[in-house]
Amino acid sequence: MKKILTLAILIACLIVISNQVWAGNKDRAGQAGATELLINPWGRSTGLHGMNSSLVKGAEAMRNNVAGLSFVNKTQLLFANTQWLQGSGVSINAIGFGQRLGESNVLGISVFSMGFGEIPVTLVSAPEGNSGATFRPQLLNLGIAYARAFSNSIHVGFQLNLISHSIADANSTGAAFDMGIQYVTGPDDNIHFGISLRNVGTPMRFAGDGLATKLEAPQGYTFTVNQRSEKYELPSTLNIGAGYDFWLADDHRLTAMANFTSNSFSRDQIGGGLEYAFKELFMLRGGYRYEDGITQSLNFDQRATAFTGLSGGVSVAVPLKKGGESALGIDYSYRTTNPYNGTHTLGVRIDL
Repeated sequence: MKKILTLAILIACLIVISNQVWAGNKDRAGQAGATELLINPWGRSTGLHGMNSSLVKGAEAMRNNVAGLSFVNKTQLLFANTQWLQGSGVSINAIGFGQRLGESNVLGISVFSMGFGEIPVTLVSAPEGNSGATFRPQLLNLGIAYARAFSNSIHVGFQLNLISHSIADANSTGAAFDMGIQYVTGPDDNIHFGISLRNVGTPMRFAGDGLATKLEAPQGYTFTVNQRSEKYELPSTLNIGAGYDFWLADDHRLTAMANFTSNSFSRDQIGGGLEYAFKELFMLRGGYRYEDGITQSLNFDQRATAFTGLSGGVSVAVPLKKGGESALGIDYSYRTTNPYNGTHTLGVRIDL
C-alpha cells in the first residue's frame, strides 16, 4: 500500500508540474533554445525513434525516461557517435555511465557533446568569412541522475542536467530537471507503462565579450557598450508510453510499444515501434513517429522537422563471461530525413 501511495503521489506531482509547464501560450512554438536536450544520442532507443519511454532500460534512459536507469544490474558504460543529418557536418558524441549502489539504487552520469566543425569568422571588413579566422560552436550537456526500484513493479528516477552553450566569445549556461516513472505489471511482468517530464528549468541568456561593441563619441573618444541578449526558454516535454512483451518462445521476445509526446515549444508527436529479441543477444527494431505536417515531404512550409518518421536499428551482444550477465554490445540505428541523408548512430555498450 505504501508503494502504491508513493507512486500515486509522484504521478500527481508530474501532472501538477506539467500543467504549469504547458500553461503558456502555444503561439510560442519555435521560440525555445537548448533544443539539443530533445536529441537522443543512443543507438537502441533511436532505432525506435524514442517510442520506448515505458520500457527503456539502462544508462540510455537518462535521455528518455530516467526511471529506466534503475534496471542497471551492476555497472554499465555507453559510448555513441551520431552523424546528425548526414551531409550537414554536425556530429554528436555521448558517454553514459550507470552504477548500482546497494540493492535498489542506481547512480548515473551522462555527457552529451554536439559539434558543428569550424565556421569562418565574418567581419565588417570580411563579410564573406574570408578573414582566415574560424571558430567552433559547442553544445555540452552533463547529466547526473538517481533512480530507485521501489519494487519489481515501481521504478522512479530524477536527473539534473547542466547545460553549456559556447561560441567564439560568448556563452550561456543553465540547468534543467527531469523526472520519470515506470510501472511493470502482468503475469510475466510483460505490461509496461511509463511517464516522464523532461527539461524543466529556468531561462538561459548569452553573455560575453562578443556582445560588446566599440562606439565613437562625437567628441572623438571611443567607448564600449555591452548589449544584453534576450532570454530563451527550455524545450520542456511530457512523455506517456505503454508497451507489451509477447513471448513467442522461451528465447524469442517481440515487444510492441506506443508513445505520446507533448512538446511545450513544438508540435506534439505520437507513434509506436516493434522490437524483436533472441536471447537478448540479438535485437532488431523499428519505429515510426508522427507529427502534424510530417507527410508533406515536398511542402517544406508545412513541416517543422527534417525527420520523416521512420527509424530502424539492430543490436548484437557478446557475453564476456560464461553464464554471467557481463556483455559487450554494438548498437546501430538509422532515422530517415528529408532533406539530408538520414541520421546514423553507432554505439558500444559494456555491461559488467
